[in-house]
Amino acid sequence: MTSAIRAETRRAERRRRIERRRRRAVATVTATLSACVMIVSGALLASGATGSGGDPQAQGAGSASARGLPSQTASPSPTPTSSPTPSEDDSDAEFCPGEVASAIESGDSEAVVVAAGGGAAFRDAVVSGQADDCIALDHPAWEWVVVNKRRPIVPEDFAPDVVEPATYSPIGAHLAPQAAEALDEMTRAAQEAGAGDIGLESGYRSYEAQVEAHEAQIAARGSETAADETSARPGYSEHQLGLAADLVACEAGTCGSIYEFEGTSQQQWIAENAAEYGWIVRYTGTETGTTGYESEPWHLRFVGVELATAYVEGAYDTFEDFWGLPAAPDYD
Repeated sequence: MTSAIRAETRRAERRRRIERRRRRAVATVTATLSACVMIVSGALLASGATGSGGDPQAQGAGSASARGLPSQTASPSPTPTSSPTPSEDDSDAEFCPGEVASAIESGDSEAVVVAAGGGAAFRDAVVSGQADDCIALDHPAWEWVVVNKRRPIVPEDFAPDVVEPATYSPIGAHLAPQAAEALDEMTRAAQEAGAGDIGLESGYRSYEAQVEAHEAQIAARGSETAADETSARPGYSEHQLGLAADLVACEAGTCGSIYEFEGTSQQQWIAENAAEYGWIVRYTGTETGTTGYESEPWHLRFVGVELATAYVEGAYDTFEDFWGLPAAPDYD
């Protein structure tokens, strides 16, 4: 098969994958809307039957779901106290009702982005403030959460549900379910494309595990300042979200280190194709002044296909720039 045919085949497969994900997200929104209609209809019937004469009480804008926070049953940790304040400007609230609100109730990040019109439209609504009433960039249960040296994870002991991917991991690393599924799909595609085998060196790390990882870097580099250039302090690591993956190149069952990943055929393939599977390369090294981290071509962050596509197509270098956030080169 010629390279041109292979490239076209990959593009066609990418279009099919994106369309499948969009259909799943739309189906989630539709199902949630239908459930809401049934609940409201039932409430109206019950109200009429009891003769109360009152309308069922609608969920206020200040509630957890209206602010874009998953319900307590869907979140593995307490709901963060920091959240957007409902706006008094009706124009700002136009983004949140309807399909977006229903998608938020589903707890499916990708469905919310699709309901908003896609990655670029979702980003624009967040940056402009139009989504302030229902979308927060600081809630760790959503794929769009931003964690950096100025934005710690709240609550500090947040612990997501995680699973073990099928992708080989030398240490048996785990990821959030949606990230694990996307990683497996991506590593299979890399292998089928002839790029080679890819392993998961590190995935989810608890707060306590990050304490150990950061202390190890301090010991290896001689100071906390030097360690901070490559290792997040506890409570500031994307790995605690279950949405970050450190990758390594493998061959014949043996994997190299993360520091040997750059320049391999696996790394080159990942740089070109990760967004198709919902991943972005978080720290390219070109914007250390914004992120505070050295180049880490092995460190990928899962954000979902819609947002990853908007990130790449918009030619953004950092997640901070993507959301219009200030630089975070050091800790406050």
